[in-house]
Amino acid sequence: MHKTGGENVPPWEVEAFLMSPPAIDVAAVVGLPDARLSEVPVAFVQLAPGRALTEHEVTEHCRARVASFKIPRHVFVVDELPMTASGKVQKACLRDAARERLG
Repeated sequence: MHKTGGENVPPWEVEAFLMSPPAIDVAAVVGLPDARLSEVPVAFVQLAPGRALTEHEVTEHCRARVASFKIPRHVFVVDELPMTASGKVQKACLRDAARERLG
């Protein structure tokens, strides 16, 4: 559970919404610290084969459909997500990758 500006944001809810367009195969959302809002959601998306999508298109898909505090502040399109041997997304690795990419 992330806490964005005092609102609880369940990552699975944002992930499910992000996977609603056919272009997105898998989505994972992590929270990153933010000075003003406490935490902000950041999304990593893996596209379906043969599909293309930009960060802007993903965030535009979210606007007017979900509350503004649930919209990922950053979206990273990746070839594959880091997975455990049991098939779960390694969210700690994604948090580290987001921190690295955002400086």
